Amino acid sequence: MALMASEEAKTTSPAAGTATTAPKVLTGRTSGTGGTDATGGAGPARAAAAAVKQQPTRAWTTRLVIVGIVLAALNLRPAITSLGALLEEVRDGLGMSGTLAGLLTSVPPLCFAAFGSLAPRFARRFGAGAVVCGGMVAIATGLLIRPFLGGTVGFLAASALALMGIAVSNVLMPVIVKRWFPDRVGSMTGLYSMALALGTSAAAAVTVPVTDALGGSWRAGLAIWAAVAVVAVVPWIPLVRDRGNAAGSERVPAAVRQQDEGLRITHSRTAWALACFFGLQATAAYITMGWLPQIFRDAGVPAGEAGVLLAVTMAMGVPLAFVIPRVATRLTHQGPVVVALGTCGLAGYAGLYFAPAGGAWAWALLCGISNCAFPLALTMVGMRAKSSAGVAKLSAFAQSTGYLISIPGPLLVGVLYQHSGGWGLPIALMAGLMVPQIAVGVLAGRDRTIEDEVAQRAAAAGATA
Repeated sequence: MALMASEEAKTTSPAAGTATTAPKVLTGRTSGTGGTDATGGAGPARAAAAAVKQQPTRAWTTRLVIVGIVLAALNLRPAITSLGALLEEVRDGLGMSGTLAGLLTSVPPLCFAAFGSLAPRFARRFGAGAVVCGGMVAIATGLLIRPFLGGTVGFLAASALALMGIAVSNVLMPVIVKRWFPDRVGSMTGLYSMALALGTSAAAAVTVPVTDALGGSWRAGLAIWAAVAVVAVVPWIPLVRDRGNAAGSERVPAAVRQQDEGLRITHSRTAWALACFFGLQATAAYITMGWLPQIFRDAGVPAGEAGVLLAVTMAMGVPLAFVIPRVATRLTHQGPVVVALGTCGLAGYAGLYFAPAGGAWAWALLCGISNCAFPLALTMVGMRAKSSAGVAKLSAFAQSTGYLISIPGPLLVGVLYQHSGGWGLPIALMAGLMVPQIAVGVLAGRDRTIEDEVAQRAAAAGATA
């Protein structure tokens, strides 16, 4: 982490907006600071000293951003996976019906779609750093109060508050990466995705043991995750007033900035392809998290082992989430990575269909590899736009549209399972959805930007007018 920060200090600093270069010495005139440049006076000397002084400040700020990204990513899923681990206890404690419990499991993608679309507007007004800081505060507040509001409505409202913080941070993380690390999109997206996967699996794995250690209270077991979110607020506080972190405020060519202001993202085929790819991979991930243990249990795998198999599937995202974005950014076309991940998914579903218990560990590993389409999608968001303003619009559009697409999938799997009495049809649906996921992923992986596509379409429309 320190190495990334020290390397970043050698390049153009996003905080300052200019490269670290020695000031030019003016001759034959008096400097604006009162020293005479012709004699090597105080003006250039002061400027040089200021430049040297600013360099460690920029390096420190860059390190702070890295810490903030990691801590924020760790908090983007525990609100969901910690609840999943204690859902039965929450239902009993709140007297929640099965229908309401089903609604509760559908709330996350719905909130991600609704609130995520607002993130670019907030970023333009307050700055991306300030919005992420506010998102961490919302997560901490929602997690802290939701177990203690005393009813289902209050629980849902507090959950929505936490999910709102997650939604805006989801959208703005690629913007932060593009803004501060334009030459390290792959490595920083990988670091962020790895931290997100770690937070997801950790919350699923330790919530129940922590609850038992706290006396068996599900309220305490859920509220404890607010402490982790509070820690994530701290590194973002110094960045709240950094308006240079606002989406689109970096030094970009005037032509690009003009494109950003009038960018109609729905006119980009790549934006639609990326939104569909994001939605289909999210569908596969939610189906896996919600139903994979039941598939194994119905095949005769013990309940404890089925839970471990799900943990293995989720844990695959920790190392691969760091590797895949780095590989993707080295390719001009990310289609081969899309095909490789999709092929793993198809192989895993085939195994679940024909021999779910016999090769359970292999199918869990393959499904885990396939689910790493998520960090790939985030990487492509950062690569398919020229500026952080473009990334903000693309991230909001792809994630909001994608999460809307993902809502029916897990529910449809449950309906097919209930009415068919087995897993044949649901697994066939899962495999069938993987085919269009590969197709739109290949389209989204082409080496082009949304700004160029929109400009070309506008030019073509003008020529035919």
